[in-house]
Amino acid sequence: MTLDLAHYPLLSLAETPEQLRRIPKDKLKALANELRQFLLASVSQSSGHFASGLGTVELTVALHYVYNTPFDRLIWDVGHQAYPHKILTGRRDRITTIRQKGGLHPFPWPPESEYDTFAVGHSSTSISAALGMAVAAEKERKSRKVVAVIGDGAMTAGMAFEALNHGGDMDKDMLVVLNDNEMSISENVGALNSHLARLLTGSFFNSIRDGGKKLLSNVPPIKEFASKAEEHIKGMVAPGTIFEELGFNYVGPIDGHDVDSLVETLANMRVMSGPKLLHVVTKKGKGYELAEKDPIKFHAVPKFNPKEQKLPSSKGSAPTFSSIFGDWICDMAREDPTLMGITPAMREGSGLVKFSQEFPERYFDVAIAEQHSVTFAAGLAVEGYNPVVAIYSTFLQRAYDQLIHDVALQNLPVLFAIDRAGIVGADGPTHQGAFDISYMRCIPNMTIMTPSDEQECRNMLYTGHKMNSPAAVRYPRGSGNGEPVEEAMQALEIGKAKLIKQGSKIAILNFGTLMPYAKQAAEDLGATLVDMRFVKPLDTDMIDQLASSHELLLTLEDNAIAGGAGSAVAEYVLSKQYDVKITLLGLPDEFIMQGTQEEMYAELGLDTAGIKARISSLV
Repeated sequence: MTLDLAHYPLLSLAETPEQLRRIPKDKLKALANELRQFLLASVSQSSGHFASGLGTVELTVALHYVYNTPFDRLIWDVGHQAYPHKILTGRRDRITTIRQKGGLHPFPWPPESEYDTFAVGHSSTSISAALGMAVAAEKERKSRKVVAVIGDGAMTAGMAFEALNHGGDMDKDMLVVLNDNEMSISENVGALNSHLARLLTGSFFNSIRDGGKKLLSNVPPIKEFASKAEEHIKGMVAPGTIFEELGFNYVGPIDGHDVDSLVETLANMRVMSGPKLLHVVTKKGKGYELAEKDPIKFHAVPKFNPKEQKLPSSKGSAPTFSSIFGDWICDMAREDPTLMGITPAMREGSGLVKFSQEFPERYFDVAIAEQHSVTFAAGLAVEGYNPVVAIYSTFLQRAYDQLIHDVALQNLPVLFAIDRAGIVGADGPTHQGAFDISYMRCIPNMTIMTPSDEQECRNMLYTGHKMNSPAAVRYPRGSGNGEPVEEAMQALEIGKAKLIKQGSKIAILNFGTLMPYAKQAAEDLGATLVDMRFVKPLDTDMIDQLASSHELLLTLEDNAIAGGAGSAVAEYVLSKQYDVKITLLGLPDEFIMQGTQEEMYAELGLDTAGIKARISSLV
């Protein structure tokens, strides 16, 4: 699937940044318009992240025009906004394969391109990485420049401020571009402010500033006065005091969709020394009205027709596990006035929209601050409340210390509703929920549950919420198996499995929503099938029975085999010295690339055919 470049005459001349830099500056605005239309056409055919990329078109063009990439290092934070970057760095003809099995990686990925200098996917890492690269560049002494592009949302994470604090103190030559896409571009961010930004970054102003600082370096009172005077001048232009206090030379805000102003300002800042921060204001979804009006809905899109005034409706009527959780937390909140809902900036993704509207005083979006979200929940729990932390599996990794020290160590009743557990599909290795069972199973006081269907998920959430200790319920991205969901909630007996089918010789111990594959394999092979339900505590009575009456035990899970649920079963079997074969099916010791969930289940041998093939090789 390729796009006809005849419709994009300037873009066709800019397959790489080197070619881009040959285009006359007065043609860059037209080039940016073509790039935006090309992005719209390609994502509508392939699906993928959309609104963020539309908002960074001019910024991407300007950065590659001014900086000598890939020699100069350009680091994108998160990477949702990097589609224009991919298009301009030799991957234009493959952009419609993005997020597909065997296609382009969904985020910047160094093995894919030398222009992708750092692998990203989680937010707020760019400034730390850029500082490391800036230190290396200084030691290299080749005048290499380093630029980090970070969104205003990513600036809410503590790691970003840790890096800013360290970067300002080290005084290394680096540029941080703050892409502010929440503010509207009002008059004070128009022509006058762009002119002042260019003035403040120009050679005349900076020669006076740097020369004056050197001249007055030995006269502390005058030096202090000069510094305050400079801050006062800038204070009339922009609210950059916090960055100045951290040691960064702040410039902006400027219009992030004025490519000419961006090029001139970046060119000036490129020759400035020390840590610098350029504040640009952009609009998510820029150039596509529907995305501008609803950037959250158009953050990531399926294949769609740009001429229609809506996205296609999702296939199937089965509710997603996120919506199962969303309904449960509202029902539970009506019963329990001590329930508090917490999310680190994933209200829509985690299914908390309805809860946030119905219980606004009990809903807390802490922004992109996973560590804070967990300890905040711990603080609520200490005071007698029952917090529920709705968080993606891959994001909970970032709060591991808090999970151990602030929740589990104190044995606090915090419920973790872990969304996107297991294979997530198109977002690839940065977002696969491959490790949560492994990293939680070794923590004392934790109860870990793996529902196999929608009703079990609802009951497990209820069970975990009623416990007086830490509990986690993990469930996958997407829809369930279509099982009916009852309004009534039932507490499950802790640590008890459920026999689904009695067979002989072979027993399949299933953990989680791979159950349909396990059911079909058990049916075909005449095997026993057990829904284990609990990873911790394990139903050791059930394992005792199975090990004494079967020749082979096969565990099935969509978590890393290393340290996972199957490992827990194997450890127990070994401790009892049972004379039974055991084999573990799960995710291998490698990072799983992008592809649909079904494609990856088949490739990894976790579907019915894979289960049967593993058993056939052993029996």
